[in-house]
Amino acid sequence: MSHSGLNGRLATRRSVDIKVSLPPRRSSANRTRLLELKLAALQKDYADLHTELIEAAQVHRRLCAPRLVKYDDFEIASETFAVRHVSGDFFTVAETDRGVVLALSDICGKGLAAGMWTTYLTGLIATHTAASVEPEVIVDRVNRDLCRMLPMAPLASLFLARLDPVSGRFDYCCAGHPPALLLRASGQLESLSEGGLLLGVMPAASFRKGCVKLCEGDVLLACSDGILESLNNESQEFGYERLEAQLRGAQSSSANSALFSILGAVQDFAATRPLIDDMTLVIVRCRG
Repeated sequence: MSHSGLNGRLATRRSVDIKVSLPPRRSSANRTRLLELKLAALQKDYADLHTELIEAAQVHRRLCAPRLVKYDDFEIASETFAVRHVSGDFFTVAETDRGVVLALSDICGKGLAAGMWTTYLTGLIATHTAASVEPEVIVDRVNRDLCRMLPMAPLASLFLARLDPVSGRFDYCCAGHPPALLLRASGQLESLSEGGLLLGVMPAASFRKGCVKLCEGDVLLACSDGILESLNNESQEFGYERLEAQLRGAQSSSANSALFSILGAVQDFAATRPLIDDMTLVIVRCRG
């Protein structure tokens, strides 16, 4: 056989081998169809997830107090903003035969992970409020139960108080939470900081009770650190000084009007800067 004939046969064989080894090509229309199906599946998953997040946010809203409640001469207004769909902050109000129990908590973390613990923590507070209305006792028992869940449970701050709407007596316990501000009708400002450590740090932590009396014209403000740490475009924090100024400016307003006035000031301060943490604001006003 000649050299040229052998080369021709080898070339033919290689050509055949290459054709056999190549996978069958899909048409452009089939590939487009497969991509469309995958995109539709992803869009459905996203829509389902979005619906579930909305439902979780609605559950959180039902666990919290109504925006405005009234007890005798007292108005209590509150609002919570979530940075990621579901807030780790919550505020509850429970009426008992020995006064009204208020609880403002900030669970460490953000989004759904923090929000999922809201149900557990509100349940603990409700359970122990049914057994005692003393703020330091409730906080102590909630802390012990939370510590039993370690290391799974998150840390949480809590400002818990009992208001007697008849006498105006206000007993409170501040567990690692930003102190509440009490602006007297006279213009005097008091910081309510008696309490103890964050919840979930030490099961044997000690908690103290503070006590003040709310009188006609007095306004109490409690908030989560998302309000205080809200940043503007120059990376400055809103802070206590600005919060105090806004509280003084809204002192003569109703609790609801003061709430939205201060929230508006925080939003104006942040301008185009997005939220960095969940925000909760509570206003308690004695109308007299």
